[in-house]
Amino acid sequence: MALTKSNSLLLLSLDQSLTTMTFSINAEIHQFQGKLLKLSHESAVTKTKMDVNVFLPPSALEKSSSKIPVLLYLSGLTCTPNNASEKSFIQYFAGKYGLAVVFPDTSPRGASIAGEDDSWDFGTGAGFYVDATQEPWSTNYNMYTYVHEELQAGLAGEFPQLDFLNISITGHSMGGFGALSGFFRNPGKYKSVSAFAPISNPSTCQWGEKNFGNYLGSNKEDWYAYDPTHLVGKYTHSNQPPILIHQGSQDGFYFKDHQLQPEIFVKAAQDAGYQGGVDLRIVDGDHSYFFISSFVEDHVKHHGKYLGLKL
Repeated sequence: MALTKSNSLLLLSLDQSLTTMTFSINAEIHQFQGKLLKLSHESAVTKTKMDVNVFLPPSALEKSSSKIPVLLYLSGLTCTPNNASEKSFIQYFAGKYGLAVVFPDTSPRGASIAGEDDSWDFGTGAGFYVDATQEPWSTNYNMYTYVHEELQAGLAGEFPQLDFLNISITGHSMGGFGALSGFFRNPGKYKSVSAFAPISNPSTCQWGEKNFGNYLGSNKEDWYAYDPTHLVGKYTHSNQPPILIHQGSQDGFYFKDHQLQPEIFVKAAQDAGYQGGVDLRIVDGDHSYFFISSFVEDHVKHHGKYLGLKL
């Protein structure tokens, strides 16, 4: 992926910030013999204070030279780091199998941009995991670089027992889009990828058109640079594991509003000859965390296979 001038400036700012990033512990919760940490830090990329939750499995609390693999969980529209860590039950299975989980926020907060709090599906809580190129959003709304570069580098310095070179990625809805997009845009970085009800073809749905149009402008080629359905056709890296997707059949965003469109992504992967294929499972369920919690063990075990865990 070629760096734009904007991306280059972000990475320069990132490099300068890594040695000074510090995390505040806002809560330390004992859970499943591990710990859930609620953290915050100042971000050079978003120019705001950011919250992030981190679950450390029991093995990460022991004195050992063995590093712990990491799963990055990207949440959906309106969510904070608390939604998944309080409702998904993923920590139970992460603790059971020996996996750390990182729960980033979904946008900058308190950027004081006019209009960022006007609707639930754009602005605050809806960073869409892109680096905005359009004013006034480009100053703060750089969630792609924040999630895939700054946050991980900062956490690696804070938690040396976590192995950010042995990392996989998953997410829900907008976060499912972010997971798929991040996997394809970072060839070889993530060992595996999965998603719950992802926005699979955002260039042709209302949510994607609204967010891409405002953050990235009107040139659809710029949209395609983040759209998983377009990215899979250009993905040539040898790391092509199966992609696991669960989709609830009673999800109104799926069968009624057509925001998600996973079948279009599956066909694009087939047409591209993506080696691992897409394991799309249409199951009883809606778009909620009741649906996610019902199938989250499948996703932890899916990633565990590629992260070298004993399942």
